[in-house]
Amino acid sequence: MLQNQSLIPDIKAIIQTARDKAIRVVDNERTLMYWNIGKRIFEEEQQGKDRADYGTYLIKFLSEQLLPEYGTGFSVRQLERYRQFYRTFPIATTLWTQLSWSQYKLLLAVDNQDKREFYVAETVKNNWTVRQLERQINSSLYERLLMSSDRKDVLAVARNEKLPSDAREIIKDPMFLEFLDLKREASYYERDLETAIITHLQDFLLELGNGFAFVARQKRIHIEGDDFFVDLVFYNRLLQCFVIIEIKTEKLTHQDIGQLQMYVNYYDRIEKSENENPTIGILLCAKKNDGVVKFSLPEDNKNIIASQYHLYLPTEKQLLEEVKKELDNFEDIEEKE
Repeated sequence: MLQNQSLIPDIKAIIQTARDKAIRVVDNERTLMYWNIGKRIFEEEQQGKDRADYGTYLIKFLSEQLLPEYGTGFSVRQLERYRQFYRTFPIATTLWTQLSWSQYKLLLAVDNQDKREFYVAETVKNNWTVRQLERQINSSLYERLLMSSDRKDVLAVARNEKLPSDAREIIKDPMFLEFLDLKREASYYERDLETAIITHLQDFLLELGNGFAFVARQKRIHIEGDDFFVDLVFYNRLLQCFVIIEIKTEKLTHQDIGQLQMYVNYYDRIEKSENENPTIGILLCAKKNDGVVKFSLPEDNKNIIASQYHLYLPTEKQLLEEVKKELDNFEDIEEKE
């Protein structure tokens, strides 16, 4: 009989930690190898830059020489990717050891430097897996944040150059909740959506953004004999405030805004401590009317945000249309000002 029942779990943890560390070391060495190969190809390519077809010839020749001995990792496509890797990240010391080669491959497909830097910073800061990074890129996290935020502030927050001062710098509109596995055509109640969110809480926290922690579900508020129940309560350590989320599966109304405002007021006056910032309220709705939101709230409102949710990831065409629409609206506002 063992004296200490934690012996086996402790040894298993040591083994798993060592294995994880070994995998990371191997992957880092592999990533650096690909970078050095890309650098060497690029340098050789520059020697024959007077020949228009030299780069194509070089890649094909190298593949023919290396593929039989070293396998599919040295196909024409892979060698072109290594060259692109070096050209995209030309300074070896700036490579992040926290990023795997699989994550770098995803980042190479991002066609904008600011966008790429944003995803690098967010991946490192939030310790995203390959799957999580892929989802954020595919759901256009960068573009969605820029739709309602200042571009410089979004990047500064991502790089840890400043703390967010406005909820709109980290809260997305729209939010994509495809991971809930709720069908668009099926009828469901607000409680169904809330339950699905709790079931997939880790994915929902990822979609919410940086610094969120879950606090309560159906939080009871007692006001002079009447009971009310807040759908979801979170806390954001970056904004240093409570974040209340009310779920609406129908089109947003001004009554919904009034209800959420009451919950926000309650938290500010009863729950919030002196050193915390004002509570933020998010109306997560199936449909919203920006005009109703605008005229239901004071002009200087920063604490109530309406965010529309979608149960599926958009197509590339839909994303481009949404981004263009938002940019056009932004330009119209600037012209009027």
